[in-house]
Amino acid sequence: MNKKILIIDDEKNIRITLKQCLNQDYEVVTAVNGEDGLDKFQADNFDLVLLDMKLPGINGIEVLKQLKELNNNINTIMITGFGTIETAVETMKLGAIDYLRKPFAPDEIREIVKEVINRRNLEASKEELSSYEEYLSYAKSAITKRDFKKGYDYLQKAVSLDADKPEAFNLMGGILELQDKLLEAQKKYRAALALDPSYQPAQDNLERSTQFDYQKEDINLGEKEVEGE
Repeated sequence: MNKKILIIDDEKNIRITLKQCLNQDYEVVTAVNGEDGLDKFQADNFDLVLLDMKLPGINGIEVLKQLKELNNNINTIMITGFGTIETAVETMKLGAIDYLRKPFAPDEIREIVKEVINRRNLEASKEELSSYEEYLSYAKSAITKRDFKKGYDYLQKAVSLDADKPEAFNLMGGILELQDKLLEAQKKYRAALALDPSYQPAQDNLERSTQFDYQKEDINLGEKEVEGE
């Protein structure tokens, strides 16, 4: 049976684009706003929700809160059109760590959807994990369930296996920010940048967290940057 995906976006062309990209491999249902999306979510069982951050009426953050109240384990990909992820610390608190930035490229959409859906089925024990990528996936799965301690432990394991990749350091910094450990978080962002000076999420986080008008709500968790067709 195909996995079922719910798309909640008020822009018709975005709904059409996403559905065309995904309907060969998944059963896709669309909703035109937050209220419509919540009604459809309650009426059916979904494996994944693609949720626009900016919606008329109930905004994306509020919709995410209500989705998590209905099903705490639902995987959600947040859709954003902003240069940085506004209020992303709120979404991380609610367990959303995956993002798509407009405009979308079809291959990138299919790639992130496949990754997130596969992550949902992770059930192996720690002893069965053997690679950086596996520990990173388990860390993201734990964060989705708002188990930040377990997520941080998995990220540390990932780093112990491969200390040359920036993503785990950036996510560790994000978790530390959620715990109000700003200086420790900044060290993780700097570590990510020492490995890859062009890694944009860590650049965003370090720049934001060192500004005079620091706002934790703008934390960048590593959204997908994609080019339009």
